[in-house]
Amino acid sequence: MGLERTQRVRLALGLHPAFPVMTVGGTNGKGSACAMLEAILHHAGYKVGCYTSPHLLRYNERMRIGRIEADDSALVQAFAAVEKARGDTVLTYFEFGTLAAVWLFAQQRVDVAILEVGLGGRLDAVNAFDADCALVMSVALDHVEYLGSTREAIAYEKAGIFRGGRPAVCAEPQPPHTLTRHASDIGAQLLQINCDFGCIADKTQWQYWGPRGKRNGLPYPALRGTYQLANAAACITALDTLRERLPVTMNDIRGGLLQAETPGRFQVLPGRPAVILDVAHNPHAAAALADNLACMEAAADRGARTLAVFAMLGDKDIGGVIDALKTHVDHWLIAPIAGPRGTDTAVLRRHLDAAAVVMPVTECASIAAACTQACEMAKQNDRILIFGSFFTVAAAMQALAPRGFSGLK
Repeated sequence: MGLERTQRVRLALGLHPAFPVMTVGGTNGKGSACAMLEAILHHAGYKVGCYTSPHLLRYNERMRIGRIEADDSALVQAFAAVEKARGDTVLTYFEFGTLAAVWLFAQQRVDVAILEVGLGGRLDAVNAFDADCALVMSVALDHVEYLGSTREAIAYEKAGIFRGGRPAVCAEPQPPHTLTRHASDIGAQLLQINCDFGCIADKTQWQYWGPRGKRNGLPYPALRGTYQLANAAACITALDTLRERLPVTMNDIRGGLLQAETPGRFQVLPGRPAVILDVAHNPHAAAALADNLACMEAAADRGARTLAVFAMLGDKDIGGVIDALKTHVDHWLIAPIAGPRGTDTAVLRRHLDAAAVVMPVTECASIAAACTQACEMAKQNDRILIFGSFFTVAAAMQALAPRGFSGLK
């Protein structure tokens, strides 16, 4: 990992963005923050470039301009520009894509670019571009083989996207000292949740408070989950720091919060039984998923079950994810993920046994087969939860679309 290759090709491409850049990092919550920032700025009339990862079904999902995915011809043009400029420099898949995205945004003359960090922050390809405002949404254990095995080590990597003299917004309620110390050392303008900004929830709306005062009567975001209020508050704070270059109104904030969408993040498909798609693949994300399920369970009919289609990658904390969700699942349908990082059902079953899961476990030949079986087993008031990885959700989307489920792109 390193920025030397990306910087070399960036200079060869002549990429010196004149538009503001907002960089979004963190263990979880990055996709939600990108979606809310994108929707609010789009509502305000700006031409917004948004680069996110990974994709679910199409690479085009990673690059959006005006909330529309880049088409194949635009992607090919961007890839050709990077390929020509790189010469003998070898780029990783993500480095190549990041450079292509920013090149495309420059060609399309966007008003602002939102760049989601892929891994860590300090050495991530996105960090080759200086952020006018950087956001760190959360700090939890994930990708420990690259970022370190402690929250302190991981926080230092994520704080690497901060820039001296520029706003640095942190939505992690308990940031490790390595993050705050790095911000202080480089002179970043750190704004922390519950210290410099925050939110107060009510039954039907919520209130934001921050350096620029309060905003009352805000609608709950279209993105589900109580934790989304903290994400939304961080986004409003970030936008406030760029208000001289990118002013937005209260109407833009309200409209953007209601229009933001992130497929695969606690996405509940219309109809019954309820089908919930969630890419949660670490204990922190699984705990948030468990909280959302608890809210659904409290409002559900007695006797309603949760059937879980579950598949994970082998380099993730499988046991930690199971521990977070085991009390919310009535029947596990486990499936393999192919490839060197994947796991088979025998590995998943061992983790379920180690977690003392007593609910029934059914081994399925594939994620598609598990989805089919869950649909056949589920009664009208039950829930089908599909989670564990982007690979899991992507395979489920492909399997469910022919069955007539709406809400799948």
